Amino acid sequence: MEVGSTMAHLLPLRVSLPAAAAESHKASSKPLKFSKRTRESKTPIYNPRKGSHAAANKTQKLNLEVSPHRAVSAVRLMRIEFGGAFADLLNEKGKGSGDNEMGYVARTLGFRTRELDYRDLRLVTDIVGGTIRWRRFLDYLICSICHDENTFKSMEPLLLQILRIGFYEIIKLDMPRYAVVDENVRLAKVALRPGAGNMVNGILRKLILLQENNSLPLPKVEGDERSQARALATLYSHPVWMVRRWTKYIGQEEAIRLMTWNNSDPSFSLRANRGKGVSRADLVMKLNLLKVPHELSLHLDDFVRMKTGLQIVIQAGLLRDGLCSVQDESAGMVVSVVDPQPGESIIDCCAAPGGKTLYMASHLSGRGMVTAIDINKGRLRILKETAKLHQVDGVISTIHADLCVFAEKNPTKCDKVLLDAPCSGLGVLSKRADLRWNRKLEDVEQLKNLQDELFDAASLLVKPGGVLIYSTCSIDPEENEERVAAFLLRHPEFSVDPVDRYVPSDFATEDGFFFSNPIKHSLDGAFAARLVRDSESRRNSSIEA
Repeated sequence: MEVGSTMAHLLPLRVSLPAAAAESHKASSKPLKFSKRTRESKTPIYNPRKGSHAAANKTQKLNLEVSPHRAVSAVRLMRIEFGGAFADLLNEKGKGSGDNEMGYVARTLGFRTRELDYRDLRLVTDIVGGTIRWRRFLDYLICSICHDENTFKSMEPLLLQILRIGFYEIIKLDMPRYAVVDENVRLAKVALRPGAGNMVNGILRKLILLQENNSLPLPKVEGDERSQARALATLYSHPVWMVRRWTKYIGQEEAIRLMTWNNSDPSFSLRANRGKGVSRADLVMKLNLLKVPHELSLHLDDFVRMKTGLQIVIQAGLLRDGLCSVQDESAGMVVSVVDPQPGESIIDCCAAPGGKTLYMASHLSGRGMVTAIDINKGRLRILKETAKLHQVDGVISTIHADLCVFAEKNPTKCDKVLLDAPCSGLGVLSKRADLRWNRKLEDVEQLKNLQDELFDAASLLVKPGGVLIYSTCSIDPEENEERVAAFLLRHPEFSVDPVDRYVPSDFATEDGFFFSNPIKHSLDGAFAARLVRDSESRRNSSIEA
C-alpha cells in the first residue's frame, strides 16, 4: 500500500500530513505487531548523561556554535531507530516541522541551536534519509576503523548517530571533509563530553585518510552464495535476507540494480485534484509560479513528477488547500485498474490513509459511492476530513470495522471491491528509508496468511458480475502472483480480467496483472490483479453441476 494527499498522517510524529503521503507509509501502518527495533545491539536507548555536562545544567540554553541540521538529524535518527519517528520531515506547516524538531533537541540534549531555515530542513531530510538507507554500510566502516567490534557495540546511541552522520556526509554527500569533522566534533563535545568529541575527531580523520588513499575497508563479493549475499548486503546497505530473496527471484545483477534504486533520492508525484476542479494544467501553472522543477507524467493525465521542491509546494499551501495530493503514479495506476465509473458502488478495504479512496471518488463525477473500510478509527476520521477538503465527501462514506467480521455480516454486494492489502512494502523502499530495517523474513510469512484472510473476506462483498481488485506495494511474487493463484484455487467463481485495457501495456504482465517495476519504470513497485466474479446464472450452473 503507498505517499500522498495532505501528505500523510505519520502518527508517531504527531504531524498532520495529507492522506496520500501516508500511502507509502501504509506498508507498515497496518495493525501487525512487528518488531520496531532496528539494531541488534543491546545498547540502551540514549538518555542525557549525568555530570558536569548533564542536560539538567544546560536546559534550554541557546548554542549558536552547534550546527542546527546536525543536532536535529542526530536526535531524529535516535527517535527513528528506537521507534519514535519516521525519516520524513515534511508537513503541511513547512517550517513548523523545524520548530517541532528543535523542541526534541532541547528535551534530549538540553540546549537549542539557531532555528532551522529552508536549507537546514533540506539537509536534515537528505542526511536523515541517507544515513538510514546506508546504515549497514556506514556501520561496517565505523566498526572496521574502530578495529574492535566490542567498542562499536558498546557505543552510546547518540555518539553512534554523530559518527554515522559524519561518515555519510564525507562519503556520500562529498561535503568539505574537515568542516564535517569540526562540526561533528563540536556536536559531540557539547551534547556528550570532550572525550566523545576527541573520539569522533580521531575516527573521522582516519576515514578521510583511508578515503584519500583509496583504501576503504570494503568487503569483497566472493565465495559461496551466502558469502556474496553478505558482502552485497553491506556494500548496498540492505538486510541479507532481502539480498538473498531478490537474487533468487531476479538474479544478482537485477538485485544490485534494485538496491541502487532503493538507495537513490526518491522522486515524488503530485496529483491534481479533479474533484475540486483542478486540472493538471492548473497545477503546472502554480508550480511554474513557484519555480518548482517538474515534468508531466507519461502515464496519467492528472499527475506531474518532481525530484525537488516538495517543501516549497507544502509551504505554498497547495496540499493544505486541497489543490493536489502527493501520490505515486504506481498508486494512481492501481486506481486505473479499478476503473471507477460514475454511478458505481465501490468498497475500498483497508482504506486508510485513503489516497486511492480519494482518487477513485474524484472519478465518480458526484454519482455513486466509495465506501472506505478500515480498522483504524482515527485514520478514517482524517480521511473524512480530507474528503471534505477535496470536495468529494458526497461520494465517500466510511465504516470503522474489521474487514473479516464486516464481510461475514454485511449482505450488501458492490460493483467493485479494492483490497489494497497490508504488505511488506518492498516496492517502496526508496521512499521508506527505514522500512528495510523494520522488516524481517518471518514478517512476509505472517503477511501472506493475513493477505489470504482479507482476500477471502473481500470476495464476499463482490456482487455477481462484479470486480475484485487485489493490490500491494510489494514486488515479492509470494505476496502478489502466488496470493492470486491461491485465491483462484479457493474461488473458481472468479477469473482474471487482463489489465492491458486499463494501463499502458508496458505495465501488464504475461498473466494479465499490473506490475510497476522500480528498475524498469522508475516508480514505486506495485502490483494489482483484476478479477471478475461469474454472473449468478453461471455460478448457479456450476454449483448444480
